[in-house]
Amino acid sequence: MLLVDDIFFAPINSIIWIAKKIDDISQKELSDKDKVKEKLMELQLRYELDEIGEEEYYEKEKELLEYLKKETE
Repeated sequence: MLLVDDIFFAPINSIIWIAKKIDDISQKELSDKDKVKEKLMELQLRYELDEIGEEEYYEKEKELLEYLKKETE
């Protein structure tokens, strides 16, 4: 009976494994300090090119700096 269960649940287990790997990669990318610094530089460039307003710039900058601060603690 266990062999039948293993065969039956193999596709589901594969999907779960893939989802976990994707989650691991996305968490690593989000926690990467260099990526956050890159986003800060991109944000500043967008502000200087008038693609975003001052309020949006300061709001997003605050979020990114808080995230960086949290990661360094």
